[in-house]
Amino acid sequence: MNTRRSWRESSMTDPLGIPHFRCVRVLILLLALFAFPFGAESFAQDSGRSEGKFVEKAERDGPKTTSGQNPISFTSAQASKGRAAYRTYCAACHGPRLEGIGLAPSLTGTRFDRSWRGKSAEVLAFHMRRMPPEGIPGHGSLSDETHTNMLAYILRSNDFAPGDIELPSDSDAIRDLILPTSEGSDYDPDAPVVASAAQTALLNSLPDVTDEMLNNPPASDWLMWGRTRDMHNFSPLKEINKENVSRLKPAWRVPLRNGWGNPAPLIHQGVMFLQTIPDTVLALDASNGMVLWRYQHQGDFRSGPKMGIALHGNKILVPTSDLHVLALNAKTGEVIWDHAIVHDNPGFQLRSAPLVARNKVIQGVTAIRVPKGGFIVALDINTGAESWRFNTVARPGEPGGNTWNDLPLEQRSGGSVWHQGSYDPELNLVYFGTAPTYDTGPLLHLIDKEGVTNDALFTNTTLAFNPDTGELVWHYQHLANDQWDLDWAFERQILTLRFEGEMRKVVLTVGKLGILDALDAKTGQYLFSIDMGLQNIVASIDPRTGEKTISPEAMPDLTEEHFLMPNHFGVRCWPPLTYNPQTKRLYLPLIEGGMVAGPKGYSILTSGIRWRDRPNPDSDGKMGRLQAVDLENRSFAWQYRQAAPLISGLMATAGGLVFAGDLNRSFMAFDDASGEVLWRTELDDMPSSNITSYSIDGKQYIAVVVGLTNYYSRDWSNLYHRFADSLGMPVNNSPKGGAAIWAFAL
Repeated sequence: MNTRRSWRESSMTDPLGIPHFRCVRVLILLLALFAFPFGAESFAQDSGRSEGKFVEKAERDGPKTTSGQNPISFTSAQASKGRAAYRTYCAACHGPRLEGIGLAPSLTGTRFDRSWRGKSAEVLAFHMRRMPPEGIPGHGSLSDETHTNMLAYILRSNDFAPGDIELPSDSDAIRDLILPTSEGSDYDPDAPVVASAAQTALLNSLPDVTDEMLNNPPASDWLMWGRTRDMHNFSPLKEINKENVSRLKPAWRVPLRNGWGNPAPLIHQGVMFLQTIPDTVLALDASNGMVLWRYQHQGDFRSGPKMGIALHGNKILVPTSDLHVLALNAKTGEVIWDHAIVHDNPGFQLRSAPLVARNKVIQGVTAIRVPKGGFIVALDINTGAESWRFNTVARPGEPGGNTWNDLPLEQRSGGSVWHQGSYDPELNLVYFGTAPTYDTGPLLHLIDKEGVTNDALFTNTTLAFNPDTGELVWHYQHLANDQWDLDWAFERQILTLRFEGEMRKVVLTVGKLGILDALDAKTGQYLFSIDMGLQNIVASIDPRTGEKTISPEAMPDLTEEHFLMPNHFGVRCWPPLTYNPQTKRLYLPLIEGGMVAGPKGYSILTSGIRWRDRPNPDSDGKMGRLQAVDLENRSFAWQYRQAAPLISGLMATAGGLVFAGDLNRSFMAFDDASGEVLWRTELDDMPSSNITSYSIDGKQYIAVVVGLTNYYSRDWSNLYHRFADSLGMPVNNSPKGGAAIWAFAL
């Protein structure tokens, strides 16, 4: 049975649903466990900002000991010894300045305050001692004194003043030592939600989301993952424009619980809906961030990252970490129906937002290393009952079944569906993309058997379905027999372009290689490709079929080393592209990086090939690129390059702007015609979501989620920090503020 439960109830159990792994992962996750609240911080026009930097309302002037608490005491000598030990055993994950790297949280500043103040020093010490990190010799036998010294160093780094009395090493002796709260750090994640009369009226007045709304959404709303069914990620709002964007300021900020995710907030007539950690949905007043209701799904699972939810009728459609799809009442958060997806193997996951097409809720399923591979399932929107299912790994004896090198079904895997699909109501076709397989070894060499190939359908494929029946109308494989983990699993954008003298409705997609493929939306006919020029794995593309010829040097070779671009993180990955239908320009967040492939390094594929991530050989220290592409002329319009990779999704607007966020926590607005940066501000954590825009009573807002980690931001953060010094790339070492959603307005 799955019901709502309070945050306090959920905190009594392991909130991540994981066994006790070794310390690097566990310590990181446990530090993240202490949750952020769901209250909002509002900003007046003249408060909280100075030269684009966030300023807490209450300045930290050192900790104040709460009356009745035993004071914390440690010596300077302990802290100095702890600093040396920290650098040896902890800095690789948490950063040399305790700033946090990737999933590893900051151990200073706001993040520390929210996680540890008000708790016993013994609690913090317990989590520090727990489980030795992998790969650090000797950590498991560290003395109590060393752990205590590191605790002293962390305290000193958070403005606790050293004294003459040493911090005891015995856990019983520090149990009653409470880390004092300081002004501005009193947060209660268990606070009950009490909506005002006006906010209750806002919920009660919500109209149903109709098919017509999804086909032609009001300019003020953002009703689905890419805003529109064609996945343009484009806002028609233009109150914020090139002339006034310099006056953009924070309107409100709501802290969130920390963890994995890259969600997209949805906005319907002044109410924002957001899925966050752990398997929680929030309804917020989008004008000020106040929480209207909160729902948490309860199940025997580890809460995993999600990309979002869907709206239709009076329902919010929600994927969960235990393979359920829920329909919640948009006004109350109550469960309307709860469907458990039937499966026969562990390892399946739901990551993407559901897609609503007619009366079907269509959900992709990932299957990274699961035998028989992933699938797409369609549910009846009124009842949740399963209507049809399509397996993304072709079965023996079925269409495409002879493309797996004659492997039995149990030895086929992959075909994960990571992203929400798109829908063309005129053609009544839905489009999904699939990922490759990690079990590449059995596919590396083609066997000598007539009629058998090693293409591995339906991996790296665009699939076009009839949503009513699940019939596969057409398919197109972008990269056969992928031996490099170079997914073509991302969004499929639908648009109309002039091609060879006539207007054609096309489906566009760009894979990790940074190659754009355009297909006829009705038939799947290949039309054209555009290579962004940041790869050397594909040597040529057939202009008639789009078939890609692989460079001989790119094939897995355990005897020689070859530099390949990109690495398996990709030229692009999950962050969605944005298309402006007014300028007919596509804007892409690209990253410049490569790998040395050969017998040394790490391996994630069964071919045995190993990789060592590297900057490009001619790197000038600029890894991030925003690329504008003129689709009418199939040419590059402009590009903007900088050191830090763009790590958020992109959003273009009718105001002539393109919004993006980067790894160094900059949030920027670009001139869509020239690429000039017109506005930049610093966020308090890494932007890690789609960017959305909406309006309330004529006032336009720009919203972005920060601080939730995903594979992409983690991997590029680690790589960037590894090479920052040698390439002279700037690093933002300011303390992280943790997960939150920010809203900006004029």
